[in-house]
Amino acid sequence: MTGSVVEARTTTRSWISIPDDSHFSLANIPFGIISTVVRTNPRPAVAIGEYALDLEVFAARGLFSELSSIDRDLAVFFQPTLNAFAALGRSVHREVRKYLQNVFAEDTDYPHILKSNPSSRIATLIPLTEVTNHLPLQIGDYTDFYAGRNHAYNVGVLFRGPDHALQPNYNHLPVGYHGRASSVVVSGTPIRRPCGQILLDPVAEPKVPVFHPSKRLDIELELGAFVCKSNDIGDPIPVDQAEEHLFGFVLMNDWSARDIQAWEYVPLGPFNAKNFGTSISPWIVLADALKPFKCEGLENKTELLRYLQEGKVDNVYDIHLEVDLTAPTGTTTTITRTNSKNLLFSFPQMLAHHTVTGCPMRVGDLLGSGTISGTEPGTQGSMLEQCSNGKATIQLNDGEERTFLRDGDTVTIRGWSVNSDGSRVGFGGCVGSIFPAHFSKEI
Repeated sequence: MTGSVVEARTTTRSWISIPDDSHFSLANIPFGIISTVVRTNPRPAVAIGEYALDLEVFAARGLFSELSSIDRDLAVFFQPTLNAFAALGRSVHREVRKYLQNVFAEDTDYPHILKSNPSSRIATLIPLTEVTNHLPLQIGDYTDFYAGRNHAYNVGVLFRGPDHALQPNYNHLPVGYHGRASSVVVSGTPIRRPCGQILLDPVAEPKVPVFHPSKRLDIELELGAFVCKSNDIGDPIPVDQAEEHLFGFVLMNDWSARDIQAWEYVPLGPFNAKNFGTSISPWIVLADALKPFKCEGLENKTELLRYLQEGKVDNVYDIHLEVDLTAPTGTTTTITRTNSKNLLFSFPQMLAHHTVTGCPMRVGDLLGSGTISGTEPGTQGSMLEQCSNGKATIQLNDGEERTFLRDGDTVTIRGWSVNSDGSRVGFGGCVGSIFPAHFSKEI
């Protein structure tokens, strides 16, 4: 039955035990980079239930034998990042995912690969509790967009009032800025509180900043998308072809120092307020895995220019999103529940806009959606919105209050979609803890 075409599995039942609430059901098969104490080299893997399937060992043992189309490219599973695999293109990603779904299916066509092969199961399946996750791709460039209109409006109201909350360009194009790829870190990496120039009294005159640790450290709940297909400089990516350039998706927390941002952002936008850390979840959920959850995003009544006209209504994803804040006491409070459908522009539109000037994208480039917020209390994707820029407080379950993050706080973002049979396609968690600033008044 060796071949290059693998039929999609209709079953979501697996011979491997998968908890009902697992983000890594048979319907998912997300890709990441892992290492272990026994084998410390970073290498590709997929997550299935409570296990990681070590793709380097899987390939080395000849377990891709029933997928002949990957034979010439097996070297991609011996790399420390997923860049080489991503560069093979969406059709290859699709075949490999379908093949692995078949291998793990209860009625697998290939029981000799793992189901009835105990030595290969022992060699390739590692409990997730025993793996260390790494950045899944080498990131060349990172661009953060501002496509969450509810967030943009809420923040605009705070600083400019409801009549001028959104800038005149907002509904016409996906607003964005270039972020810092070197400070994108994998979930679990601590985030050091940044220092910078801030105004201790923003209303005082004259306005004279001091050098100080940020007092208004915040989160931004986002989705991230990785590029898998490059374009030459000078050649835009048409919006109707942009999906083929997207590898998959991660959760993202684009940490923000609001007081540093308030002083620095005029006239060129965020700089030090955003460059100290961006956390992403370790497992990349392939675009094909999220295809069943495509849905309509926020309505845009503005007629877009032709290069942004996507020709489809269902162009974003129905992903449940939650944010937990765990205080140093250990008490956890869910401070946000929202949905990724709260976006005005899709990732293909973001990519089309990014390249309309001829900007070249490279495999591994990362796009951020912008902060995702709903319209109701408790659905906002930033603390800035929830506390009305410090005028209100966020109540925690242990009686504590927050306006912005304190040292020792841990933020966990989770996201998942649910199939009709109850199986989940999720991302796991995107976690970061706040460490105290390195601060000297002599600087």
